[in-house]
Amino acid sequence: MRERQQLEEQISAVNAIEQELDDSIELIELGEMENDEEVVAEAEKTLEDMKETIARRQVETLLSGEADSNDTYIEIHSGAGGTESQDWASMLTRMYTRWAERNKFKVEVLEIQDGEEAGLKSATLLIKGHNAYGWAKTESGVHRLVRISPFDSQSRRHTSFASVWVYPVIDDSIDIEVSEADVRIDTYRASGAGGQHVNTTDSAVRITHIATGIVAQCQNGRSQHQNKATAWAMLRARLYEEELKRREEEANAEAATKTEIGWGHQIRSYVLQPYQMVKDLRTGVESGNPQAVLDGDLDKYMEAALAQRVHGGGGDVEDLD
Repeated sequence: MRERQQLEEQISAVNAIEQELDDSIELIELGEMENDEEVVAEAEKTLEDMKETIARRQVETLLSGEADSNDTYIEIHSGAGGTESQDWASMLTRMYTRWAERNKFKVEVLEIQDGEEAGLKSATLLIKGHNAYGWAKTESGVHRLVRISPFDSQSRRHTSFASVWVYPVIDDSIDIEVSEADVRIDTYRASGAGGQHVNTTDSAVRITHIATGIVAQCQNGRSQHQNKATAWAMLRARLYEEELKRREEEANAEAATKTEIGWGHQIRSYVLQPYQMVKDLRTGVESGNPQAVLDGDLDKYMEAALAQRVHGGGGDVEDLD
């Protein structure tokens, strides 16, 4: 039923585009016959606006992976560097939240660990919406920030790193078997806001898959039982994503993308000083407006990375410094 609904939505979208195109052409012809420049200009503006919709629909045809249509988890972890990197992890968490909201996806915060002074050590977001994983999956990797530090009394330039890991929510059609004997389950006291129970009971749950070292943790539920169920779902999703990645690496003979959070491994650089630029080091796509990107304007980066993944080919990977 879900697949049928998705196909119906895609067909309806194409029909709507065709109808809007026909209506705009008729309006232009009518306006030219009546010498009504205002009507012609309005119809031409509609055609211009349609370009963006059509371009996005075109990119969505690349989302043909078996889990692309699913909801997605996005994990953000600060790198070495203490407060600087933790503040950067907080900025990235906000960026992906804003991106999701711009695309009318729903966002839930599943886990968050505050930094000592500011920012976040880690955060896990659940993004709900059609094709959420398909759009976000190319964001996995190390993200680098260059700026004048607001935490440095001498206003020196700092470089910070944080890692992003994206994996799909798996549904009932995907069976991932994990035995309790294969994991270690820890409970701990949650941190941050969340009501009277959060900081008084060991309700947060961390599950570690012993063979792979993969960790899933959740603290947003009111009970340990809720958090444990969510953490199990996250762990199965992580294991499934690992299998998808392994298959892709074998097919493309590419090196693993999950690497050390530091120099030489970044997928994108965000430079706020001495100049302003955000550049994707895989595709060469860049923007001179970092604030817009940090406010969630990520679609062109995702589109380029998706196209590269499907069609192959390299980008300009020149570093920024």
